[in-house]
Amino acid sequence: SPGRSASTQVSSRNIQAMPVKFVDIPKEAASILNDDYVVSGYVFKTKQKTSWAGAVLSSQVDLFASDKCATPAKLAWKLPSPFGCKFFDIDKLEMDKGGSVKLEASSEKAHSDVKIECKADLADFSKLTVCSTYTGMKDAQVKFECKATNPLDFVGEATYAMGKATCGVKFSAKAGLPDFGIRFLSGPMFCSLVCKDKLGTVSAAGLYKANSDLNCAATYDHSLAKGNGKLTMGVVYQGLYKVKISQDQTVCCSAKHSIAKGFSLLFGAKYGIADGNVSYGCQVSIE
Repeated sequence: SPGRSASTQVSSRNIQAMPVKFVDIPKEAASILNDDYVVSGYVFKTKQKTSWAGAVLSSQVDLFASDKCATPAKLAWKLPSPFGCKFFDIDKLEMDKGGSVKLEASSEKAHSDVKIECKADLADFSKLTVCSTYTGMKDAQVKFECKATNPLDFVGEATYAMGKATCGVKFSAKAGLPDFGIRFLSGPMFCSLVCKDKLGTVSAAGLYKANSDLNCAATYDHSLAKGNGKLTMGVVYQGLYKVKISQDQTVCCSAKHSIAKGFSLLFGAKYGIADGNVSYGCQVSIE
C-alpha cells in the first residue's frame, strides 16, 4: 500500500536467495529491528533531485541538538557523471556538522563484472580506501578493500548463493580467524547465523512473514567469552508501525505517516521497564 517504508517492508514476493555482501547476511531480520527507530531528538531530512545532470542534494538537520548550535546540519551531494565525465560517479560528497568533508566515488566502466569504489576523508589522505567487487562468477560475489597508502591493511570477503542458502566468509590482515556466515530463505521464513570476532561471538537472526501486512523478527547475539547474550524481538505492520523489545528491558515503538507524496513523518519512543526512563523523537522527511 502507498506510504509503506521501503527500508522495513518485506516484499510480498517470497524472498529470493542471491549473493549479498557479508554485512547483509542477516539484513532481512536486522532491518526490521534497527531501521526507522527515531527514539530521541528531532530531525529534518530533505532529498532533492536537481536539473543539473541528475545531481541529488540531501540534507539532515538535527534540531536543538546542542546549546552551541540549534540546527547542526549535514549536507551531501550525489553527482552521476560529474562534469560530463561518464567514467565514474560521485556517490557522496558530504560535509558533516563538524566541518569534515568525505568523498565516495565508484565506477563500473573498467570491466562489466567489476565495480571499483573509493572512499576518502579529504582532510587525511592516509584514510583513502579502495574497494573492488567482482560478480563475474555465477551466484558469487567477491570483494576486496584496502588502504590506498597501505595495501597490506585490507579486508576481503566472498559470498556464494546455493539455491535457498547463501554462505559467506570475511577476513582481514589484522583479524586472524575469519568471520563466517550463512543464511537460509524459504517462502515466508528467513534465518541466518554469523560467527565473528575470532569465532568469539555468535549472532542468530530470524524472520517470519505471517501475511502480507505482518512480519515478525528476532535476533540473538551471544558472546562465548562472557557467556551472555542479548535477545531482541519485534514486529512490523504494513511497513509503517513497529514495536520491539530487548533483553535489557527496553521497549521501542515507531510509526510512520505519509502526509503527501514525498512528505512523511516518523515518530518513535523508547521506554525502559527497569529504570522507567522515557525518550521520544520525530523525523520529518521531504523528498
